[in-house]
Amino acid sequence: GRNMKEKALNYLGLMRKAGMLELGETGAGAAVKSGKAKLLLLAPDAGENSKHRAESFVYGRNTQLVVLPFTRDELSKYVGKANTVMAAVTDGGFAEAFMNTLAAIDPKYEELACLTADKNRRAAQRKQGMRRNDA
Repeated sequence: GRNMKEKALNYLGLMRKAGMLELGETGAGAAVKSGKAKLLLLAPDAGENSKHRAESFVYGRNTQLVVLPFTRDELSKYVGKANTVMAAVTDGGFAEAFMNTLAAIDPKYEELACLTADKNRRAAQRKQGMRRNDA
């Protein structure tokens, strides 16, 4: 309900402060292209051009496009930058926590939340594997 939405919005502010959220088409697009982005977030009331660009950014890549359950105004307010319709989450842990919160707001996000958690686990295993191979 209300407090989960608040929690999800607060995550956006935290990620922004932690330097794990790239804002706007330029920043978010670059994060997706470089392979850093775990999620590409889009406001549901973004214009057609922004929607098409977001879809083309993630096309053929391993980044999930997430249409948010809050407006561009709410998104902008919580990330502290006016007219933000697009943002990329570059941290796996934050991406997972954020998606879990969205799933608590609306069950339609559950599948994506599971996928994000799964990817995170695999990435962690790969890291451990690399450390073992270095030893």
